[in-house]
Amino acid sequence: MPKLGMEPIRKAALVKATIVEIGRAGSLDVTVSQIAKRAGMSSALAHHYFGSKEDMFLAAMRHILSLYGAEVRGALAAAGDAPEARLQAILRASFSPGNFRREAVGAWLNFYVLAQTVAEARRLLAIYQRRLRSNLMSDLRPLVGARAPGVAAALGALIDGVYLREALKNGPPDSAAAVAVVMDFLTTELGKQS
Repeated sequence: MPKLGMEPIRKAALVKATIVEIGRAGSLDVTVSQIAKRAGMSSALAHHYFGSKEDMFLAAMRHILSLYGAEVRGALAAAGDAPEARLQAILRASFSPGNFRREAVGAWLNFYVLAQTVAEARRLLAIYQRRLRSNLMSDLRPLVGARAPGVAAALGALIDGVYLREALKNGPPDSAAAVAVVMDFLTTELGKQS
């Protein structure tokens, strides 16, 4: 069995430290030195692995997006084939404890800001948004017909809005309240005539 080198272990530690530091600061106004210190290594080693703070943050967002994708895939597999159950699974996964913790919420907020000026962040955000829309549309079409694009857009905007509100409030994110807001909207939309 091949031996795992230090590089992947150190990179993973830097990614986690980046998420924690940005979540703690509430902005990208953290230094590579702070991130490296949290990860238990020197800033020179952090630069060696990632090159820049921006590259570390992009790696952290890829990590968050990867965890989110896995959570959604698992939730969809458990939901079965019923479109409404699948929609609920996607929405619950969006606010699961792994995805909806203070550090991740702060990272998402800063990711949206970074996407305004950094092409790679904009590309990652576009991929996330297309996948979310595709997942929602797939299960909305049989339930709301021609209204599916509008409902999918509204659900996406509502998810983003709940994340924004959580980033701006004090205390830990309230997953149950977040899910309730989005589920109430879905229930209302599903109750309307197509």
